[in-house]
Amino acid sequence: MSLVGKKFPSIAVDAISEMGDNLKINIFDEAVNNNKKVLLFWYPKDFTFVCPTELHAFQAALPEFEKRNTIVIGASCDTNEVHFAWLNTAKNNGGIEGVTYPILADTNRNLSNILGILDIDSTEYSEETDSIIVEGSNVTFRATYLIDETGKIFHESVNDMPLGRNVNEYLRMVDAYTHIQEKGEVCPANWEAGKEAMSADRNSTAEYLSMN
Repeated sequence: MSLVGKKFPSIAVDAISEMGDNLKINIFDEAVNNNKKVLLFWYPKDFTFVCPTELHAFQAALPEFEKRNTIVIGASCDTNEVHFAWLNTAKNNGGIEGVTYPILADTNRNLSNILGILDIDSTEYSEETDSIIVEGSNVTFRATYLIDETGKIFHESVNDMPLGRNVNEYLRMVDAYTHIQEKGEVCPANWEAGKEAMSADRNSTAEYLSMN
């Protein structure tokens, strides 16, 4: 079920800083208390293959997000200790050394479960062991959330495990949403910062289509 248009869940999650400091981060509070947008991206596992390419791509774009008043936060279900080991592994050895934004450690899966982004094929109750048996990796898909200054989710997307994200698309989404906030206009397909937007009416749409 889509969460777009709803408030992001207000829940504190363990996290780690680039320096190895153990943190508690509440994404909703980060947005509202700092009056900033937040980009939260989930990836399946530390020390894997597509994941470090994405973490470095978000790091490379960090100055652009900061120009747009946007905080970047990564997340997976790995522990802080594993995150820190990966942060101390060189880039040329598959590590994420040089990444400076915080990374959530949702080890109890409280937040990822609320968001519904865990790779679970099925669950079955076992009477013999009085426990729930999970089929599936129980790690997150490549889910991405953009949250505005009020804590509202204005974009969400979920990629399957092998599909890396295009970071520039999230910059475009932030630009488009900011334009809507500031100008009260709507952004047509393939809109980019600096291009013409539209008023939300039939005449404006007709005029835009006649010129494009």
